[in-house]
Amino acid sequence: MSLALATLIYEWRRYTAAVVALAFSGLLILAQVGMFVGIVKGVTATLERSRADLMILPAKMESLINSGGGSLPARLQPQMYLHPEITEVAAWDIEGGRWVNQPKDGGKAVTTYVDVNMVDTRPGAVTLPIDYTEATRLALMEPYAVAIDRSQLKRLGVKLGDSASLNGKTVRVRAILDGYPNINNAAVVASRDTIRLLGFNKDQSKTGPLMVRIKDPSRAVIVRDQLNATAKGAYRAWTREELRAANEGALMSEQIIGIFIGFSVFLGFLIGVGITSQTLRGAILSSIKEFASLRALGVSMGSLRMIVMELSVWVGVVGLAATGLFTFGVYLLAKNGGMPMGFPAPWVIGVSTLLLVISGASGLLALGVLKKSQPADLLR
Repeated sequence: MSLALATLIYEWRRYTAAVVALAFSGLLILAQVGMFVGIVKGVTATLERSRADLMILPAKMESLINSGGGSLPARLQPQMYLHPEITEVAAWDIEGGRWVNQPKDGGKAVTTYVDVNMVDTRPGAVTLPIDYTEATRLALMEPYAVAIDRSQLKRLGVKLGDSASLNGKTVRVRAILDGYPNINNAAVVASRDTIRLLGFNKDQSKTGPLMVRIKDPSRAVIVRDQLNATAKGAYRAWTREELRAANEGALMSEQIIGIFIGFSVFLGFLIGVGITSQTLRGAILSSIKEFASLRALGVSMGSLRMIVMELSVWVGVVGLAATGLFTFGVYLLAKNGGMPMGFPAPWVIGVSTLLLVISGASGLLALGVLKKSQPADLLR
């Protein structure tokens, strides 16, 4: 065991502030990234948990985030079956309408605009999310039945079994979902038949993005390329993973979100360097006689500097582990509240690197204290 690691283990109380500062610096960034990615996951949860292997979007549409609509000519849906490996194609329609609850016993009246997500209730349908229970599927088969995420119930002023008005017609809440929040507009889920009964989908010449299932999911990239080669600018095929990454990238490229995250990185760096460097300086200063003893024994100043730098790196490693622990705790709290979070690998790697840079920079700033480690001071 190295001297630096032994020092950190046996005098851990002196370095706790530095570890906590690094942990919260990382948490400050990752929590925001996780929240923003969670927004995407909530909006596209129906897609990500569907049985689709490919998605068909308009040719110029780069993501599902702030796309301004994604309608396709309805004739494309039957044309997809011309490819021999495609087994099922269905439109993923998202409508919108006015929601008015029907409060009971003096409850609060709610009037708002909601997104209406469509699913097919046939067993194993390509648009039916894999985490829907059989009870949920059967409940949505009832005409005018809707399902709502648990986190949206209070927002919409309803509970299981309540009735409300949607698009001017009465619907009933027949199922409760988990993991399908929508921070922008509250969202409800209905079957394709119920959507028709509610008066949506009047324009039969247009359809929403298409969900496509193929015989062998491992050939999704090959089939995507084949479809795009024959699209002639009419559409673009995406794999589900490719579209997920595009959605996250589109959200992160939003100017206001970029400002938030950029400010968090800057603030996290300042807090981390400020507190960590001062903590290291104080800890080294409290052990200055030990460093002076090492110099009296012939240890060079360069070796002492290497000990301090190694100590700062170990503080960074422990801080990184604490960041992971705190972030996991925030993830559990968000999950318990019905809010999904996501932590893309590039961001996790980037934050990890930043924390190690902060600890290294703090070590460099603390090196000046070693000038006080004069062997003559041991005689005082």
